[in-house]
Amino acid sequence: MMPRTRQQTAFSARDRRPPTADCERMSTASRDVIIRNKLGLHARPAMQFVDLANRFQSQVRVDTCSGERVQADGKSVMQMIILAAIEGTKLRITADGGDAQAAVDMLAGLVESGFGDD
Repeated sequence: MMPRTRQQTAFSARDRRPPTADCERMSTASRDVIIRNKLGLHARPAMQFVDLANRFQSQVRVDTCSGERVQADGKSVMQMIILAAIEGTKLRITADGGDAQAAVDMLAGLVESGFGDD
């Protein structure tokens, strides 16, 4: 391999692009929640979660925090159901993107409310 000349090095430095505004605003937020409703994360609450998650531009993922670790895309109802989260299951909601904190706060609030189940 031949060593770089000054001209090649200067060109390489000039060619690099500054970070975009989107990259600068990227953030991550997460919060642990516990499934409180007696029926757990069945189809209706999973759909409520996914509908809310899809209102945000951030990527959303949900991990089980106890037993066998399972990760799901928070914007996919099938993956959310596969979590098989029963009452008392601890989940970690994580979002990556410009609206990550708002997404986590709203989704955690939904879970903590018991999805409206009585």
